[in-house]
Amino acid sequence: MTTAATTTTDTAGTTSAATRPPVQFTYRSSKELVACLGPPTGTSVGDKQTGNIRAFVYSKDGRYLAWATPENVQVVDAISMQPICEIARTNVLDLVFSPRGNFLSTWERFVKREGDEPAHRNMTVWEAATGTEVTAFTQRNQSGWSMQWTHDEEFCARLVTNEIHLYHVKQLANGTYSPLRLEGIANFSVSPGKSPSIAAFVPERKGAPASIRVFSLTDFQRPKAIKTFFRADNVQMYWNHLGTHLLVLTQTDVDKTGKSYYGETGLYYLAVSGNYDCRVTLDKEGPVHDVAWSPNSKEFVVVYGFMPAKATLFDHRANAIHDFGTLPRNYVQFSPHGRFICLAGFGNLAGTIDIWDRKRLTKLSTIDGNGASVCDWCPDDRHLMTAILSPRLRVDNGYKVWHYRGVLVQKEEIPELYQIAWRPAPATLYPVRNTLSPAPKGIEVATSKAVSSKPVGVYRPPGARAMAATPGLNKVGGGAGKTVPGMAPKEPEGAAAAAGKGKKKKDGKKKGEVGA
Repeated sequence: MTTAATTTTDTAGTTSAATRPPVQFTYRSSKELVACLGPPTGTSVGDKQTGNIRAFVYSKDGRYLAWATPENVQVVDAISMQPICEIARTNVLDLVFSPRGNFLSTWERFVKREGDEPAHRNMTVWEAATGTEVTAFTQRNQSGWSMQWTHDEEFCARLVTNEIHLYHVKQLANGTYSPLRLEGIANFSVSPGKSPSIAAFVPERKGAPASIRVFSLTDFQRPKAIKTFFRADNVQMYWNHLGTHLLVLTQTDVDKTGKSYYGETGLYYLAVSGNYDCRVTLDKEGPVHDVAWSPNSKEFVVVYGFMPAKATLFDHRANAIHDFGTLPRNYVQFSPHGRFICLAGFGNLAGTIDIWDRKRLTKLSTIDGNGASVCDWCPDDRHLMTAILSPRLRVDNGYKVWHYRGVLVQKEEIPELYQIAWRPAPATLYPVRNTLSPAPKGIEVATSKAVSSKPVGVYRPPGARAMAATPGLNKVGGGAGKTVPGMAPKEPEGAAAAAGKGKKKKDGKKKGEVGA
């Protein structure tokens, strides 16, 4: 049975709650898609959408909300929920907006064509405001299927066999591109910021070390920065928000020393200018569990080591400046303004969440997030959402919204909850506060002690969570939608039904190969 959403109002702070723009989130269950206001109201926005909704996504600027059904794709105004356009494309399983929301990309399951039929172009780019098709490609794998865009949407790029194809958006429709050719390239990432770069990863080959090379978009001949290393089968790349520095988390499939079942990890730091790079020194043996940049782009937190793990804050030269202690944690995320840090333990850990004040480096509260599949900061920098999703857990599905003081201010039980996300909003809409507010009156105050509970799910370090060879992975420190440890990527609900029973045979073509 679904309970009504319950809310309270946080009245403290330099700006009253009444004058702050309302925050919004959307959730998708087996029966409906619903947009709601966050604290303090909790009321729904617009009409509920019913039926088989396979996936939804907000544009990164918060203007649009789009969702896919077996029959079509709907795009609406995210605030009013009024229709913008309808895209008559069936069997869409995934979708994503470009950074400014001007383009929407969709992915369908690849279907092998018979005889001389042209290859199935199952990845399509549309104009978001009109639903007009811009271009289409063949992209067989769902992992890393979407284009990567520069922040200003002037350029976009995609990975094919041994090449990155860079398109000027004005020439995207006619297929004109500039190729960056690197033999054996397995992954790449376009940086954020006003002067974007491309970082390309080439694994070890024939005794040569693996490498990360950073190129300017205007010069593919000479890399601006390069870092080589051994023991790296795959990597995960973390840009700071300005796009000036890059953290590279390396992973091997097997730990040859025999110390870890999940392989070895290493963490490297590169300046895009090429004037500084190093291996980040970690003083506890074991894997790197998570990394997050501060929104100020000058510091980052690493969670590392065999359990109980250690969490450390580093400066812009990768020097350790604060030790958060040794606890069972494997997840870290900065709040949008960077004032608060969430350190948590998910997967087979108890789900305990610690909220730290970055300014004073003191712990403010401890929250019970047992069983959470989602943990994400609200754009207002004051609230944190946790949610338990299906199919990872079939019981206790629903969401909770917490004040950073550890007070539960909003919750709702939703049977078969599949997806939930905040509507993105610029941090500048919500003022930075010089003083911390007292705990508001809420539904429930979290305990100050770590919560002991039965472990849920199976925790796997990064290398065992299919982080490898994910073309186009572009993690910008602690942004929305960050994956909770133990939650391996899964297909949207309805994908299995669309595919039919059983697995299809491979078609023998190379991963990422494009059509004509």
